[in-house]
Amino acid sequence: MGIALNNVMCDTGWMVAAKSQERSPAKGQVLVVEDDVTLGEALCEMLRREGYATTLANGFNIALEILEGERPLDLMLVDIVMPDGVNGLALARMARLRRRDLKVIYVTGYSIPGLEREALGPILRKPVDDEVLLQEVRRALAG
Repeated sequence: MGIALNNVMCDTGWMVAAKSQERSPAKGQVLVVEDDVTLGEALCEMLRREGYATTLANGFNIALEILEGERPLDLMLVDIVMPDGVNGLALARMARLRRRDLKVIYVTGYSIPGLEREALGPILRKPVDDEVLLQEVRRALAG
């Protein structure tokens, strides 16, 4: 298993690492966007155990940098509420402008009115059951 750390400069000027871990050949390339690093790493680990390659971005700016790069991505698992001012819905719309075929699954711990109308994919509620998440990932990548 290879690990790559890509340092990315955020608007705040802090250097943050986006972690990428993968096994070859992977079932799919998944970008996990989660500001809670512990939860993000847990999601990545669970996905890697199932054969998916993962990249963790702990905020909007890092995720956008990855999306603008050349790294292949099949699916974005994105938290809706993020602390850096832009939510997962906006990030998904921006991602689709850059990568039309990118599948999106949202994760949130909040009840947000009208969320279903704006979402570009399924919405999972935190805490996310592993089997439910894996089922949605398989469904998204198969379609």
